Amino acid sequence: MKLTENDEQRQTLTNGQGVPVLTYLEGVREGHPWADLAEVVGPYPVDTIIAGMSGWAVSGSVELGEQLLGRGARVMRHAHEMRRDLVACPPPVDWSSRVLGNGLRAVPCELDADAVFPAWRAAFHADHPDHFSGSDEEALNERLAPMLAGSVLGPVLPCSALVVDETNHVVAGAILTDRDGLPWIADVFRRPEALYAGLGANLLRRVLSDAAADGLADVSLVVSNANPARHVYEKLGFQLTGTSLTVVVP
Repeated sequence: MKLTENDEQRQTLTNGQGVPVLTYLEGVREGHPWADLAEVVGPYPVDTIIAGMSGWAVSGSVELGEQLLGRGARVMRHAHEMRRDLVACPPPVDWSSRVLGNGLRAVPCELDADAVFPAWRAAFHADHPDHFSGSDEEALNERLAPMLAGSVLGPVLPCSALVVDETNHVVAGAILTDRDGLPWIADVFRRPEALYAGLGANLLRRVLSDAAADGLADVSLVVSNANPARHVYEKLGFQLTGTSLTVVVP
């Protein structure tokens, strides 16, 4: 197996004969080396992946994921890709001034990860489909801090925002990144208390309006299959563009 890098920063996996069989973006996910946005480009990729990527997380089509599952891989995430066109369907004018209520206010996404972590961790509690099962320290250092630093999903965009209460504690956030040139909603979260019901959607409306004002043509995201937030995204104009499986190669 040989790994090379093309002009688009995608890695290429070749088989024993040097034939390219898979391209992907390389990263790290939950401690595993990660082949993200994997695309099959050659014959019999599963054999090559099994032989050369043991222990990797691979995110790609449902077909590829199911083939790997048949060879002993395990599911890490089943998710749907969605896209919101900001040009053909611009956000309504009133989205930019959406009232957050309860003395809450939006601020730039410039706070340290330690200040954001309590609300972010509470949002993805143990019953949430996107809960991180590791320790708080691991969740902070392996998930949130790298995302805010721009080291896993690209630099954080200026249209990102946090919501703070009257005591300046973070209660919600919408983090958009430049993911290899693709405007990407890396995370939307809010504290789970009933007081904040609807806050995530209202914050996202404001952020989408700001994104359009900043000249972004569209934004994309991935939502887990079991996450009811998918219905919120649909109401806000996001459309399904694909479904993927992330599996861990045995």
